Amino acid sequence: MARIIAHRGGGLEAPENSYTALAHTRAAGVSWMETDVHITADGAVVLLHDPHVDRVLDGHGMLSELTWREVSQMRDAAGDPPVLLLDALKEFPELRFIVDAKCDAVAGPLARIARAHPERFFLASFCDARLGYMAKIAPHTRFSAGQIIVGQLFGLSHLPLSAAVRLAKLDPGIRRASGVQVPEVYGKIRVLTDRFITLCHALGLRVDVWTVNDDVDICRLAGSTIDGIITDRPRRALELLA
Repeated sequence: MARIIAHRGGGLEAPENSYTALAHTRAAGVSWMETDVHITADGAVVLLHDPHVDRVLDGHGMLSELTWREVSQMRDAAGDPPVLLLDALKEFPELRFIVDAKCDAVAGPLARIARAHPERFFLASFCDARLGYMAKIAPHTRFSAGQIIVGQLFGLSHLPLSAAVRLAKLDPGIRRASGVQVPEVYGKIRVLTDRFITLCHALGLRVDVWTVNDDVDICRLAGSTIDGIITDRPRRALELLA
């Protein structure tokens, strides 16, 4: 059975990437949360998807141009301040995190935090170069494959399995990865094919699918060979699978 992963802490059930979302994830009995980080002007790593604070906080501006003192005075829809990654680790020790480094500036600080807690992290980014940089800092942390590597895996999946595995093992980016987080469909391309899943599993890569919010899709994918379902509705997903 695929594990349930709370996308931004369950963004359709709680304010995304917030203290409320963290508590919601824990209360639901979900152990993994997918989240995103940006960095303030003075180096604080904050749970935030967008480069600016406007959408989820009652302030304005690019996070990279604000100090943590300024940002900490802002409030989200639940009335709470934004969350520092270090505080999330400390206050929610039961949770593990798939963390998307959303910009180059946050990559180093994020990797150094992960290096101190490798068992609690799965580092991700669409940018393969960013992932390679973080891997040099935190080599014992688990990493997702970036967009280019996922594309290479998808292309290789069209080959006979033995040949695909042999060629994949020659690529350092694939060797670095411990898993992939992918959509079922990207544009007009169906990424999540049986051959793609089989190749990933043959390489020891777990396959997590995002972002799955429809009841029927959750049930269908839960019965497939994937490893994880990333959803904005983690509580609902657990109810369905129960």
